[in-house]
Amino acid sequence: MNTRTVLAIALLSLTSAAQASSLCSEKEQDIQREIGYAEKHQNQSRVDGLNKALKEVRANCTDSSLRAAHQKKITEQKAEITERKADLNEARAKGDADKISKREQKLAEAEHELKTLQARDY
Repeated sequence: MNTRTVLAIALLSLTSAAQASSLCSEKEQDIQREIGYAEKHQNQSRVDGLNKALKEVRANCTDSSLRAAHQKKITEQKAEITERKADLNEARAKGDADKISKREQKLAEAEHELKTLQARDY
């Protein structure tokens, strides 16, 4: 192997490791960004709450806990979709066009939320 190939492989593996270990730091940066927005809009109660959240993230955040929480959200969203489908089937059985339309919209929103969660890289 030539030097460039070895260097490229080393950089790729370092980048992958950095991305894998940066979930908590990414969360910390998101909170810090929100603190900046709250300070800009002089929302002190929001700043206080975000500072508390930031301290908790710094003290307790682990990548595995973030992944587990994300998987839990996905599972909950799948249950929500199942419930929405049952509601839609019930509305169809009754033949109420207004309820069918509303239930279809709720189901579409729940499915969109699931796709958004699944697209998140955890």
